[in-house]
Amino acid sequence: MSKFRKIILTILKVFILLVAVIIGLLYLTGNQYVIRGAQLTYLKGHDTANIDDYVDFDNNIILSGKPQPWPEHEMYNKIELTDTLTAELEKFGTVGFFVAKNGEALWEHYWDGYSDKSHTNSFSMAKSVVTMLLGKAIEQRYIKSMDQPITDFLPEYKNDPLAQKCTVGDLSAMTSGYDWVEDYYLPLNPTAKAYYGRNIEKQMLKRGFKKEPGGHFEYLSGNTQLLGIIIERAVGISLSQYLQEEFWQPMGMEDDAYWSKDDKKGMEKAYCCLNSNVRDFGKLGQLLLHDGNWNGKQILDSAFVKLMVTPNSKAFNKGEHERYGYSIWTDYEHQPNFYGLMGHLGQRVIVVPDEDLVIVRLGRTKDDRDMNKGFLDNDTYYFVDEVMKMLKENNLLKQQQDVKEFAN
Repeated sequence: MSKFRKIILTILKVFILLVAVIIGLLYLTGNQYVIRGAQLTYLKGHDTANIDDYVDFDNNIILSGKPQPWPEHEMYNKIELTDTLTAELEKFGTVGFFVAKNGEALWEHYWDGYSDKSHTNSFSMAKSVVTMLLGKAIEQRYIKSMDQPITDFLPEYKNDPLAQKCTVGDLSAMTSGYDWVEDYYLPLNPTAKAYYGRNIEKQMLKRGFKKEPGGHFEYLSGNTQLLGIIIERAVGISLSQYLQEEFWQPMGMEDDAYWSKDDKKGMEKAYCCLNSNVRDFGKLGQLLLHDGNWNGKQILDSAFVKLMVTPNSKAFNKGEHERYGYSIWTDYEHQPNFYGLMGHLGQRVIVVPDEDLVIVRLGRTKDDRDMNKGFLDNDTYYFVDEVMKMLKENNLLKQQQDVKEFAN
């Protein structure tokens, strides 16, 4: 055996031993989820979760029932996006873009083989959906109010003095003081463990609280997962089943959806991972736009919708931008005002109330440049501002339509 070959074999043995030691340590410390995470990200060329990964997990199916397709605007797909918006969408891997005006589909397009039948990951847009389920549970009296203590449903925290002060509303508003680290790239952190690990309920309930609840806004995925556990315990069925019965089927969603779970017999990853398409995600925005009413049927209490989309002022210090309501991002300083469901890698359902406008964008990544456009993610402003330009160029702004009606 040559000297060179011996050196190579020695290096290989050391490498194998090192890998074995690392794997052993991960199992000994309860962090074996890192192995699964690496298989589903790094070994597939990703540095974080991706929009198509629902196929790698167990899922609950949310059946669509009898579809109610979007009515089409008279200008449906007859107008063009601005060059700036087209470049933005293509540069950052957009797979679907949808615009609804006055309750009608105005424009939609898909890239890279995706279609209106594709299913991609909502990521944190699911947080807004969970709060909608919370509103329904309150309406149906499974939960008393937003002020009900979480310990009524989570007796595991009955001896935790901070948890005793936490309400279900605190979880939705991100003011719980829960002990969590929000990170989508580091392998050793609770967010990654919740995403790639098993028994997510046990993971959540093992963690405590570190701050006084009801205080300052701190965005934590663990809040929504705890809220999901509470809703399941209160209602007695899975989040998927509840969503199917109270929203998906009554709203005539056009396709089934998939909600990824921690395990075959486990629960949904409530803070993320509702997989659907631009048209059906857009209907959730339309529901909020119409104060919870869908084609004449009140799906969600209008007062609760108002609460969701109104900034929670008490969660922000004086001078801070009040950018969050109850699981809804808001910018009421921008013209036009808007709010929305927003998720990792630029998943967006944006609602512009003054224009009766819903914008949906799904894609692989987002524009992280700091362009000083506002205090939310930069891409959000591109979508709003450029769609507004498109409407203006085609005389579709509300003010232009009002003038046209008056002239007639």
